[in-house]
Amino acid sequence: MLFQSLIERKRDGQALSEADWRMVLEGCLSGVVPDYQLTALLMAVVWRGLEPAELTTLTRLMRDSGASLTWGPGVPPRVDKHSTGGVGDKVSLVLAPLVASCGIAVPMMSGRGLGHTGGTTDKLESIPGFRTDLSLTEVQAQVQRIGVAMFGQSEAMAPADRKLYSLRDVTGSVASIPLIAASIMSKKLAEGLSGLVLDVKTGSGAFMREPASAQALAQAMVELGSASGCPTIAFVTAMDRPLGRAIGNALEVEEALLTLAGEGPQDLVSLSRTLGAEMLVLAQRAPDHAAALIEVDRALTSGRALEKFRELVAAQGGNPAIVADPGALPQAAEVELFEAPADGVVTAVEPRVLGEAVVAMGGGRRQLGDQIDPSVGFVVSARPGARVARGEPIASVFARDAAGIALGLSALGQAVRLGPAETTLPLLIS
Repeated sequence: MLFQSLIERKRDGQALSEADWRMVLEGCLSGVVPDYQLTALLMAVVWRGLEPAELTTLTRLMRDSGASLTWGPGVPPRVDKHSTGGVGDKVSLVLAPLVASCGIAVPMMSGRGLGHTGGTTDKLESIPGFRTDLSLTEVQAQVQRIGVAMFGQSEAMAPADRKLYSLRDVTGSVASIPLIAASIMSKKLAEGLSGLVLDVKTGSGAFMREPASAQALAQAMVELGSASGCPTIAFVTAMDRPLGRAIGNALEVEEALLTLAGEGPQDLVSLSRTLGAEMLVLAQRAPDHAAALIEVDRALTSGRALEKFRELVAAQGGNPAIVADPGALPQAAEVELFEAPADGVVTAVEPRVLGEAVVAMGGGRRQLGDQIDPSVGFVVSARPGARVARGEPIASVFARDAAGIALGLSALGQAVRLGPAETTLPLLIS
């Protein structure tokens, strides 16, 4: 069959069979099908979508295009969490050790920063010596030993997705709900999970800006998980303001440590407790959400969660001294306060502006091979709804030079908006 006929059928809104999609992925990996034809098919999917059966088939075939994690009978239930990306979103740094300290196995595969959003892998690598390039054998052994591993996306897992995503990224075909769902779930299902919790962000700082799109993506991924025998639950959460106060790799690690010690900002603590409790329920560690919250709180207040993070850091070659002394994390060369320009109420803190500024300051990548400075970023102490006085320090810029400070102050001037009265914000968890 000519590949062109598959493009034409999808262009015309027809569903492709399992044999068709198998041919697509085999041709993708072997190089038999040229990139321009793969790109044309992907764009046809953007416009025409996928039937539910097609989406399930494509996800399964992408999962099976590479290796998967396998687990012996003695390993506890495996549960992971995935976020679609946001600004200041360091929940994974909290959840992995927190849930593991409750007796659940957490093999957490994460990605690098994408666009204006930070990546968990980059945040972890701001810890001196921390390795994220674990082999699948290393992941399995570490999870069996200490209950948790946090690692980067393996080239061995779902290689067909890796190839297709690289084409989508440069051809304007990323924004497709079925393609996003298949990409995320093919990798998560390759982890051999007993359950999965999804955090789908919506708002100005998210990739899914509209709540309806976020809900549709969440529903698609939940259905894929269920069809594959992996119980999956999704939350749609607000990304119209940064999560927590810190934005930037090392700064977010420090805030995660504070949260594990019971001293984190309220929104970060609330979201971490909610998602963590659902992970316990999926693992059948607790009968319901209320009982799971009690167990989560015990892990936080007892110090078990923080100790598990220290154990995780040591296991992956990092410096465990950062747990007791966050000053051992990379430190910015320049720090400058940002003062409120007028009296008023903080009506918004625009996350996308600050996320893009971190990239421009050197804390993210414009191209794949760029080196990042883990020390740069922001700490925004004034939250939406706070009343501030002119000249009051409400944020800090962390930069590597004077130019970075200037850029950061300018970004804060755009991102932090003041008004005469408080405005109503969307709920953090909808």
